[in-house]
Amino acid sequence: MQIRESMERYLAHLADERRLSPATVRAYASDLEQLREYCDEHDATDSSDVTLELGRDWLWHGSQRGLSATTLARRAAVIRGWSKWNAAHIPSAVDSNARLRSPKTGRHLPHVVAADQMTNLVDVLRARADDGDAVAIRDVAMVELLYASALRVSELVGLDADDVDLDRLTARVTGKGSKQRVVPFGVPAQNALVDYLTRARPELVARAKDQGSPATTGATHAERALFVGARGSRIGVKAVYTVVNRLLETLPGFDAGGPHTLRHTAATHLLDGGADLRSVQEMLGHASLGTTQIYTHVSLERLKDSYRGAHPRA
Repeated sequence: MQIRESMERYLAHLADERRLSPATVRAYASDLEQLREYCDEHDATDSSDVTLELGRDWLWHGSQRGLSATTLARRAAVIRGWSKWNAAHIPSAVDSNARLRSPKTGRHLPHVVAADQMTNLVDVLRARADDGDAVAIRDVAMVELLYASALRVSELVGLDADDVDLDRLTARVTGKGSKQRVVPFGVPAQNALVDYLTRARPELVARAKDQGSPATTGATHAERALFVGARGSRIGVKAVYTVVNRLLETLPGFDAGGPHTLRHTAATHLLDGGADLRSVQEMLGHASLGTTQIYTHVSLERLKDSYRGAHPRA
């Protein structure tokens, strides 16, 4: 089978059968397209031409161009996944890149906001909402829920209003691979959501009608979405990034970070507070416990910092 056709079928498999997110599929498509261009340069046109040696050469070529170890590891994973799919779906094909090894990557601990800093950040947002501005009230609710439930930004923007149970303090979220889970949140997030749903969301939804925006169906329907943008439609990932980045920039010496910083922060604070690793794994929606374990390293580093600053013989 020709390389292009095989790659297109593999990407369709990722989207339709494995139900990976559109962003993930686009990332796979980008890497595969660069691999295909490399194959063209080396007269490899059939999927069977993509040997282990060619795969290794592609990664080596990327390293010579200065690609990071993380990027090279991702590329190795992409080619291994495609090679495995080829072997399973194309007659006489073999999994030629099963032994393609990923370069080792250094461990980078995620940035975490201290508990007192999180309190100050929320206070900043609440102060902005004092005058009753609908967008400011919405921002308080978004940040409270992101931090309270350790949500991914895609999970936050995908929430519908009926996904949130304000009595049970839970939210039903759809994570990677369209897997659903129920996550808890606390009373501060509950109060922020009630305030938003009562005072702000009706105003934001009404803006779309006042502007004569055509009604849409499916996931972007404003009347279904929990969080809506300034124009009354479902809020997008980019808008949430902007809100969180601007908020984090107010912290002295803290580099701007997106909503994932709040997810890292929530996971670390849970472990600091005594939550067991399995519970945090379930809350985060991690398929592997190993993915969650990075937060134990963050907590350990925080413990070491406290020890070095407080113990007389540190």
